[in-house]
Amino acid sequence: MPASGLSILIPVYNYDVRPLVEALRQQADVLEWAVEILCWDDASLPEFQNINAPLGQLPGVTYRLMPENLGRSRIRNRLAEAARYDYLLFMDGDSEVARADYLEKYQSHCTPGRLLYGGRIYQPEPPESPRLRFHWHYGRSREVQQAEARQKQPYHSFMTNNFLIPKTLFAPIQFDERLLQYGHEDTLFGLELQRRGIPILHLDNPLIHAGLEAAETFLRKSEQAIENLAFLYQEGSLRETRLLRAYERLDAWKAARPARYLLDQVRPLLKQHLLYANTPNLRAFDLYKLGMLLHYLCN
Repeated sequence: MPASGLSILIPVYNYDVRPLVEALRQQADVLEWAVEILCWDDASLPEFQNINAPLGQLPGVTYRLMPENLGRSRIRNRLAEAARYDYLLFMDGDSEVARADYLEKYQSHCTPGRLLYGGRIYQPEPPESPRLRFHWHYGRSREVQQAEARQKQPYHSFMTNNFLIPKTLFAPIQFDERLLQYGHEDTLFGLELQRRGIPILHLDNPLIHAGLEAAETFLRKSEQAIENLAFLYQEGSLRETRLLRAYERLDAWKAARPARYLLDQVRPLLKQHLLYANTPNLRAFDLYKLGMLLHYLCN
């Protein structure tokens, strides 16, 4: 059995996690709870390895460099396996702590039989760089929700950026390691929680998503997520997403192939808009993603 305490699990990839770790250490010092922080570097560039490696010299912090890139699912599973304590707090490495009582709030709500999800927020002001505004605009519009709203659809609203789970609950589920690239790990994990009847309590205990990506990178990762979505649908692992429901409606109406043809024609225009508009239209992004999904499913 794991010892009583909290293991904070941070996968690191090409990001300076020192401010995040320092903020967590300051809060951990005043908790009446044993805390460890595991920072596992998923084969970052050497410049980021050099920045983050000294974290391993700090009390209560373990820094470990992976010899090769494991990907989002595998590195999180390995972190959980290495954790010493009975509660696991997963967070993304490009996060910032938003509350002075962040760890305390999780501690006050944790119980052995449920998962806690704290949410995600973004900075209130848009980034100075126009190339980062697409990601910021999407995140603010589509990912930020108060706990009360999230609790109405607890599994659909779950994301993996900021959640606490007992190790005994996580061990039999884990993240699906078939997914080697970005996208839909959280969707699959949430569905498995629902299937097993594991309750989720949503809290207003967010982390700030600070690691905004340039529009080109954000769009490329979105395309990878659609490829994952198509794979999971064809495998029979996943059906309940808004995009898949749109596909199934089109397919039932015998309109999927005509829609694919039309969206193939306008895809370059949609992509141009998403990459270069000051405030991209998110409906255009929805159409772009639907076109990509149809591309994979309508062969």
